[in-house]
Amino acid sequence: MTAHGDAGQLRMAELLRAQEETVLKRWIDLAGATVGGRADRSVLAGRLREIYQALMQFIGEGGDASDLRGLLADLSRAQAREGFTPAETAAVVFSLKEAVYGLVEAEDDVEALRGYIWLARHIDDLGLFTFETFVSAREKIITDQAEQLLELSTPVVKLWDGILAVPLVGTLDSARTQVVMEKLLQGLVETGSEHAVIDITGVPAVDTQVAQHLLKAVVAARLMGAECVISGIRPQIAHTIVTLGIEFGDIVTKSSLADALAYALRKSGVQVTQRADKHVVVGLERA
Repeated sequence: MTAHGDAGQLRMAELLRAQEETVLKRWIDLAGATVGGRADRSVLAGRLREIYQALMQFIGEGGDASDLRGLLADLSRAQAREGFTPAETAAVVFSLKEAVYGLVEAEDDVEALRGYIWLARHIDDLGLFTFETFVSAREKIITDQAEQLLELSTPVVKLWDGILAVPLVGTLDSARTQVVMEKLLQGLVETGSEHAVIDITGVPAVDTQVAQHLLKAVVAARLMGAECVISGIRPQIAHTIVTLGIEFGDIVTKSSLADALAYALRKSGVQVTQRADKHVVVGLERA
């Protein structure tokens, strides 16, 4: 750095220390206006004060910005969780330039102006860093939410002793099939069940790919010693399966979850009968 640059940086450091409260108040006001008043002012003020102190340390040490970048990364992640946009988050950092410029303009000092130019370049770099960190944090949040939705959309329900059901709703893809298999196998191990019903009533369409995914889940369950029944085969889906030439082999299929449950109960040694009054009677079969 040149002698002029050193002098300008030192002058800027002096001004920022001497006018800390003035600059901070101005920065907090500008940042609050940037986010439209949606942020808690006290929380925002606390974050900006910490960043300001780290900035002063960065200027004093002349190059070590690790603490400053760490605080900006924390700000980005917090703003991402709170629903702010990356542009709003970066604008919070950029608004520091406007807060400092008013101070430099009042000084009418050449060295202060040189120091401001030096500081503005670093603020630009820090603003871009904040933007990039925000985007990365937002992508992670979206990925985590997608995984949580997969977990919630694939429940494993115990219908009876030894019988589990996996009601599927929506489209099946490779990622979701993996979750289905993992939760089904985990449920089989935890409950010791020997029968499982995979219900596709809520699956809008079955094509070759979806059928392959279902077969993988059935094979995985068989390797654990459990037999699967696929229910929810509606007329439209049956027609599509036949048209595409999809073969389910020896896998049992039923039109409804009730039929599949009745089949699984019978295979478990439970007798299911229906009276004329529409009541269903369930009892253990005697040898």
